Amino acid sequence: MTENDEKLLAEFEIRMRQLMYLCDALKEENALLKKELAEKSSAIESLDSDIKELKNKYDNLKFVKSFSSGNTDEISQAKKRLSKLVREVDKCIAMLKN
Repeated sequence: MTENDEKLLAEFEIRMRQLMYLCDALKEENALLKKELAEKSSAIESLDSDIKELKNKYDNLKFVKSFSSGNTDEISQAKKRLSKLVREVDKCIAMLKN
């Protein structure tokens, strides 16, 4: 092997080690980003469930408030909604029996 070949080989080894180091660093960063993404996804799911729960509570509050107000239109709408909910529950019960 000539001196030029040895220099090329040494330079190749140095660059290969640098690439391996960069690859390891990128793997660590990727793992960290994946962990962060999983945490963010979990937080989003939790917040989505909180939003659904709060919307449900808000709808229930509006429903109850409609009975306490003196407006006959709101009361009739609330009664219609209550009837619809009762029918849905009845359907569910019928489906569970089958």
